[in-house]
Amino acid sequence: MKTAKSNLIRLASWITDHNIPFLITSIGMIVMLLWAGSYKMTAPGAEGIIPLVSNSPLISWHFKLLGPYVGSDLIGLTEIIAALLIITGNFKPKAGIVGGLIASVMFFITSTMVITTPGAIISVKGMSYMSFTGLFLFKDVISLGVSFYLVSYFGKKAVLSES
Repeated sequence: MKTAKSNLIRLASWITDHNIPFLITSIGMIVMLLWAGSYKMTAPGAEGIIPLVSNSPLISWHFKLLGPYVGSDLIGLTEIIAALLIITGNFKPKAGIVGGLIASVMFFITSTMVITTPGAIISVKGMSYMSFTGLFLFKDVISLGVSFYLVSYFGKKAVLSES
């Protein structure tokens, strides 16, 4: 086995050998989904997402059909289920794949809200910027990438467990 000469490469190897990217992304995703999902099951959580959901052509039907409180509860429950499946993926990789796919769909939908939510993009002296709401929504683009990473990670783990 070859040993890296550079400290930088040794650090990168240590990070890989100790699975740090998976640990940080999976734990971060699980905590965020559990916390956000449970918050959406409260009145302030439901009321907070009304302007986002009601302007989205992909999910506004959901609130029209179920109302904001039941609709928000269902979104929260979906987030909690995705988190639990990602946790289960450590023992049953196919469950992690499903959890990652659920999260991918959720974060794809919320990522598009940057475009559909009024006030997400603002103009200051002729230059367009993302407002606080826009930045809040844009983090879901990163979460979408993390979700796909988790699908990939658990997919590789599933292949190894079938061998």
